[in-house]
Amino acid sequence: QLQESGGGLVQAGGSLRLSCAASGSIFSINAMGWYRQAPGKQRELVAGITTGGITNYADSLKGRFTISRDNAKNTVYLQMNRLKPEDTAAYYCYADIVRYSNNNRYWGQGTQVTVSS
Repeated sequence: QLQESGGGLVQAGGSLRLSCAASGSIFSINAMGWYRQAPGKQRELVAGITTGGITNYADSLKGRFTISRDNAKNTVYLQMNRLKPEDTAAYYCYADIVRYSNNNRYWGQGTQVTVSS
């Protein structure tokens, strides 16, 4: 349902852009966004975006990460700049998808981001 791409290994200070595309029978998509989970830590919100483009970010990531979406492509993006080793984690996208009369949150399988020092 959600296919992520764009993770990988990058040196500190570098950039990566994650993508997450929703597919299948979709009537509409409400919020989309990203969480991340580092080894031994709880999953945490990275950023979210509404259909109208209103965004919210984890305070610690403001200014380095930018979330955007293409509603025509049912895709959400996460541009990550000035990456730090502490950004190393598995990144999971989500989408609140309306199908028929149901509105459910769907999750991607996760994409690994590793930042080397």
